[in-house]
Amino acid sequence: MALRTIKRRVQGVPTQDGAGVSLTRMIGTQYLRHADPFLMLDRFHSDKPGDYIAGFPSHPHRGFETVTYMLAGKMRHRDNTGREGVIQSGGVQWMTAGRGIVHEEMPEQESGLMSGFQLWVNLPAKDKMMAPRYQEFDPDVIPEVELEHGSVKVVAGEFNGVQGPVGEIAIQPTFLDIALTGGELNLDIPDSFTTLVHPYEGELVISNDQVVAAGSIVELGAGEAFTLRGEGKAIVLAGKPINEPIVQYGPFVMNKPEEIEQAIRDFQSGRF
Repeated sequence: MALRTIKRRVQGVPTQDGAGVSLTRMIGTQYLRHADPFLMLDRFHSDKPGDYIAGFPSHPHRGFETVTYMLAGKMRHRDNTGREGVIQSGGVQWMTAGRGIVHEEMPEQESGLMSGFQLWVNLPAKDKMMAPRYQEFDPDVIPEVELEHGSVKVVAGEFNGVQGPVGEIAIQPTFLDIALTGGELNLDIPDSFTTLVHPYEGELVISNDQVVAAGSIVELGAGEAFTLRGEGKAIVLAGKPINEPIVQYGPFVMNKPEEIEQAIRDFQSGRF
């Protein structure tokens, strides 16, 4: 069996977004602009309120999906359709912005640890103007597979016959939250799918003795499977590439410049 090995490795870039939230950007930097179909991946992790309390005030999206996965803390979501809710520690929200939505994401806490990820996932051209929709799941709905040396939470996709709750997504995603305390874990992902591994605690060894430490992200090359071993925690992301032009202007992601111009006009005219 041909093992996938590291094709590209980059370090995350400390930055701020929203109204001044401190985070580390893993995808969406000068070092890793996109990894089709993934547009952006941010890691936020701080117990200092000043790093997160300002949150992400009202802002628009069109043409892609946002995924918020909380490890610790709570985030309140509101949008211009009247929808409102709280993403709990261990929960996930997979929001398909489609043709357009205006929302805000604000901490539901004034102290304590705020930790998690936000992922941006592209939509194919045929779906970019679909109606907005949500998939939201509390932690008790996300299955966790116990291993001899660790565990795997299955947010999307499948692991060892266990299916994650997120479904009906164009890129057929895999989103796993893996914790290892030793031993070796084998993972099968379709050869044609973009596959990323981001250790966020400790360090892990990928396939042929390639060590990856927290704070970096790797894209894997072709192969039938890969292995992880060591002591650490990581998210594994995989998805079917869309293979279409990407034209991005901030929170608008389309295929042509004129579609971006239309998105700006629609937002300014209150048509979201």
